[in-house]
Amino acid sequence: MRYIKEFDPWKNELCKCPPKYTFNPYTGCRFSCRYCYITSYIKDGFRPRVKEIDFYTFEKEVSKISKDGRPLALSLSTDAYQPLESKYMYTRRILKILGKYDIPTLITTKSSQILRDLDLLENMNVAISITITTLNEDIASKLEPYAPRPSARVYTLEKLVSRGIPVTVRIDPIIPSITDDLRSITDAIKLYRDIGVRHIVASIYKVKPDNLRRILEVYPDFITTYRRIYNPSRRIKGYIYPDPNYTFRILSQIRDITMKNGLTFNTCRDGFEFLDSIGCYCDSSHMLKPIIK
Repeated sequence: MRYIKEFDPWKNELCKCPPKYTFNPYTGCRFSCRYCYITSYIKDGFRPRVKEIDFYTFEKEVSKISKDGRPLALSLSTDAYQPLESKYMYTRRILKILGKYDIPTLITTKSSQILRDLDLLENMNVAISITITTLNEDIASKLEPYAPRPSARVYTLEKLVSRGIPVTVRIDPIIPSITDDLRSITDAIKLYRDIGVRHIVASIYKVKPDNLRRILEVYPDFITTYRRIYNPSRRIKGYIYPDPNYTFRILSQIRDITMKNGLTFNTCRDGFEFLDSIGCYCDSSHMLKPIIK
């Protein structure tokens, strides 16, 4: 197919989530999060541009995938609701087509702009993941300079839940010594529980040379943490992974906090899927409605 692809994270053996399709309406992302991985595989990743989409052909592809019931994930490499969307509205146009064919749809975003499309989303088979790396506004402003503030994302959670739309919060990535304070994470999970969030996904920051450089620009002391927790020899698919003892300690504690608060929990490509409280559903596809053929 020309536009829609089967999700294939470079044959990464740590990716255990169910098969699905994927499509990105835009190339690159304006949110320019310092920890982002896309700049290592998308040229000028922080200079977003519009894709040339023949929507007639796109709809034909959607009609084909409607026959097998697999979900389509919007924008796994960019944010479907980055600023370009307010002008071009490609995501809204795509949602109308997906809804027409009853395609189970997964959306991951940081943007409150998704609320514009509530009229479509509440009539679709959809599960939304909102990434909230931290509720600390100061830390977020340094790590995610052009993304909506955490308070705006919490507001977005509230509005989505109030419309009966299933929502996950992704605490992702957890950056050692910067966003891994368990007291803050506990308070955040309690807040999400009270809002009506049903699922938490947490994952530890993996290092690429370019995202490490960007983090050091605002947190130069992180180099000490990096040298203590990360080992360049522990490289998987080009990513430098942290000490597994650190990863297990943090993720197991977050899992316990999450489950004590009555939510389900998943890790994401950390190698500790046995901590998942359900199956391997870091994409939140378990919250989609069953497809009846």
